[in-house]
Amino acid sequence: MSVDAADRTRPAECPESEARVNVWATPAFWWRVGIVLVVLWGLVAGERRLAYFTTQSNVIVFAYFAGALYWMVRRGRAAPPAPILRGGVTTWILTTMVVSHVLLNHFENPIPGLFVADPTDQLANRAIFAMHYVVPLMVLVDWVAFGPHRVVRWRDAAWWLAYPAVYGLLFLWRALALPEVPDRFPYPFLDTDALGALGSLLEMLRVVAYIAVLGLVVMALDRLAWWVGTRLRRARPVAEASV
Repeated sequence: MSVDAADRTRPAECPESEARVNVWATPAFWWRVGIVLVVLWGLVAGERRLAYFTTQSNVIVFAYFAGALYWMVRRGRAAPPAPILRGGVTTWILTTMVVSHVLLNHFENPIPGLFVADPTDQLANRAIFAMHYVVPLMVLVDWVAFGPHRVVRWRDAAWWLAYPAVYGLLFLWRALALPEVPDRFPYPFLDTDALGALGSLLEMLRVVAYIAVLGLVVMALDRLAWWVGTRLRRARPVAEASV
């Protein structure tokens, strides 16, 4: 039996069957308001260029969660829309954090940069920190804490690779076809001058493979959150009966 088939043997949380609630009183609503505000601050607190995956992924987070807030208020439900897209948004913004911290900064501690003496550099560093670390972790908490869980199938995670793969191929073509364009190489693994076209392609595929693993981690956290929530709900009546 496949993993997806095994998932279908158990009832999943179904956002469509959720009763209308006062979303203004839910923690999920205000957490998502926080995500939108932090993303917005990170985007406007410095110069941002759309060529960078960091900028694009944060814009996507802003658009998704702003739309989710509207959806929640309009429909009176705490569950956000488009769960497959939500998983993709979570994976893409976590990719921003992992690529920045591991591949670009080689595990360098970003905290000292938040307290440099120069106020201009301090603001820039704090905005980048928000986009590289705060927003990804807030989105991950939203994915784990608020659900709904087990509405996305394991094989749906394959769709989450489409955007990073298209991004990489587009910017490889851009570097080769438009050598005078600004920000020709947004990332070292797209540097066709240093690596050659084939080398850059192989490096890009390696990054996409890392993203695939990250997507599976996102799916595993979803299942783990469902399992923990199920156990807690089952234990609550037992605890209340023993009082």
